[in-house]
Amino acid sequence: MVNSEYITADLVAEVEAIARDAGAAIMAIYRREFSVEEKADKSPLTEADAAAHRLIAERLAALPLQLPLLSEEDTEHFGGPDALGRYWLVDPLDGTKEFIKRNGEFTVNIALIEQGRPALGVVYAPALSVCYTAARGLGASKTDADGHCRPIRVAEHQPGTPWRVVGSRSHAGEEIPRLLAKLGEHELVPMGSSLKLCLVAEGAADAYPRLGPTCLWDTAAAHCVAEQAGGRVVQLDGNPLSYATPQQLLNPHFLVLGNSERDWPALF
Repeated sequence: MVNSEYITADLVAEVEAIARDAGAAIMAIYRREFSVEEKADKSPLTEADAAAHRLIAERLAALPLQLPLLSEEDTEHFGGPDALGRYWLVDPLDGTKEFIKRNGEFTVNIALIEQGRPALGVVYAPALSVCYTAARGLGASKTDADGHCRPIRVAEHQPGTPWRVVGSRSHAGEEIPRLLAKLGEHELVPMGSSLKLCLVAEGAADAYPRLGPTCLWDTAAAHCVAEQAGGRVVQLDGNPLSYATPQQLLNPHFLVLGNSERDWPALF
């Protein structure tokens, strides 16, 4: 077991500052015209993705804590976790489709992975001026657009009330309607990027089922937020979502759950 005493409030604050500065770089591009390219997997890429990646990579490398970096915008130079199973896992601009649509629902995601689990996570939504932070042993918090910071916890679903289920705004699939039909009375809450996990973390939704493709960097930071807020992020078989084999960049399907007596994995 790794000694996690190095995960301190000061380290969380340093990573939050990096995420906020990356967000500022993104917003400078967001406010003007920008070009959109297409990656090999047909996903969009903007100059904001690259600018945020460069800033984050440089600033993480300058921290006293020296760890390998796996970023969506640079997978070639990642040689694997360090000897203690630690690495930074970063999505410089999560929700590029939302960025292009200019709906504000995009984030900067920075996570520290330790032995396959997210030990620290920062999710910053620069257009909304909202930041979620979490770390093992320190809990989870949300700083709103007015600068007010408060601890967050998942909600306790009350029997007899509709389920509040988060759905992807840009990646709706055919499986979700079938799942919701089994679930019963519900309200669908659309949201982009890793903010979907954060809605469960802060108690604004009861569950987020993801039955489409995601990559490790899409979820890790918000996974930490949800977990430290008392939630669970599990595969469809009920086992925790893991980041222990980063050479496998794709996540399996997963569920983000608040508190309830519902056996969600049984729905599948």
